[in-house]
Amino acid sequence: MKKAYKLFYKWYEKNGRHDLPWRLSSDPYRIWVSEIMLQQTQVKTVLARFYFPFLKAFPSLETLANASEDEVLKMWEGLGYYTRARNLHKSAKLCASVLPQSVHELTALPGIGRSTAHAIAAFAYKTPLPIMDANVKRILCRFYGLKKAGEKLLWEKAYDFFDAEHPYDFNQAIMDLGASVCMAKAALCHECPFASLCMAVDDPLAYPQKKVKKSTPVRRKQIVIHRHQGRFALKQRDTRFLNGLWGFSEYEQSDAITTTQKLGEIVQVYSHFRLEAEVYLRQAHIEEHEWFTLEEINKLALSRADHKALALLDMSEK
Repeated sequence: MKKAYKLFYKWYEKNGRHDLPWRLSSDPYRIWVSEIMLQQTQVKTVLARFYFPFLKAFPSLETLANASEDEVLKMWEGLGYYTRARNLHKSAKLCASVLPQSVHELTALPGIGRSTAHAIAAFAYKTPLPIMDANVKRILCRFYGLKKAGEKLLWEKAYDFFDAEHPYDFNQAIMDLGASVCMAKAALCHECPFASLCMAVDDPLAYPQKKVKKSTPVRRKQIVIHRHQGRFALKQRDTRFLNGLWGFSEYEQSDAITTTQKLGEIVQVYSHFRLEAEVYLRQAHIEEHEWFTLEEINKLALSRADHKALALLDMSEK
């Protein structure tokens, strides 16, 4: 294995993503923000639109803790999985200006599980611990020939595979190997420094066994934009999905909506379903909502579907 490690670090020195901003920083806060953003989101997406604007708005743990939830959600708008943003905000308030160093203390914070805690400890504090993201799971399954593996077994294998002599470089390199060589839909085994020891080298794409993809359910709705005296009615969501975001009124398509002007139709694909909605404008007052001007709405955090509805309203008035 020592020979493979040596080849591995040579590969990383030549091919690693050394210029990622969170790798160039020693600030635990910036590393923590990156780890939360990178949960279920690709590096290129985080870099292109979210990481730097978020840090500009909230440059420190203290500024994030002192911000309102609306401000945090607005800066997270479009990144999805908004529970991440709310938990990030809650954790900042609990930290008392200092991010904990131990895995035990980190996992006590909202939104930080074992995988994220290991990553923060490893990268922010150089703690010699293995990490476990999707890339690492895939490499472990292939290297050890595991078609199926639970979390307990994967962590055992992660510790076995881990190079405790060079923990920081190992963790950074293993993520890069999974992102560019041992990929989900392609495996460039001829470039992999572990190919000679890998149990899946003859058929790498068979590992891990792919889950049967379920068809995406379709939800059909009517989105109604209520306007009254130049203001528009929105309600802050208190459901688990899109919690904290502001939105226009939604109705089932079977509900009767009177005195409306159809603005158009939208489609928004979420992680677990596809939303197909007809969008209407209704000149009427509605109870249990708050009322905003268009300028004020632009400062609120909305879902992508509500942004699309707003765009249809804008087009109808040009």
